[in-house]
Amino acid sequence: MARFCVYLGSREGNAPQFVEATRQLGHQLARRGHGLVYGGARVGLMGELADTVMVAGGEVVGVMPDHLVEREQAHHGLTRLIRVHNMHERKASMAAHADAFIVLPGGIGTLEEFFEAWTWQYLGLHDKPIGVLDTAGFYAPLLAFLDSTVTHGFLNARTRDALVDATEPDTLLEALETALTTRG
Repeated sequence: MARFCVYLGSREGNAPQFVEATRQLGHQLARRGHGLVYGGARVGLMGELADTVMVAGGEVVGVMPDHLVEREQAHHGLTRLIRVHNMHERKASMAAHADAFIVLPGGIGTLEEFFEAWTWQYLGLHDKPIGVLDTAGFYAPLLAFLDSTVTHGFLNARTRDALVDATEPDTLLEALETALTTRG
């Protein structure tokens, strides 16, 4: 069993495909025997994913800073809820409990977590695979921008190629599972 850290929105977004793809990913994680590590919220796509994994019999570890727990954003029905002091500890704890990372649609918090995990990979602080689920073309502009950073000489192709992207949850999980078994 691998644990996948998933970064995703605390809102549901305005397209039903976002919720549907989140549920599909949750079913796939549990069906394949994988655990979920995420930000610990009960709201938005975060809550949808946690609930789906738990209903399907999977393990769910949430990590949340005290200030968000106190604002009643925490999901108290998880396998385990880890409380930390701040957002820096949250990200470090989530990464420490994960074997791989997945990015689903979300806002600035999701993007910040994704880029930090990818930067840590680039710097050699971990060798865990990272994947982007491009639901309904949500990340297509970002992925095109990242390709342009290679074209313009600000990112090497090897670093860009290390980022896995797919439009379907099962395809993304298959690619990340392969990366997990072949990482050295």
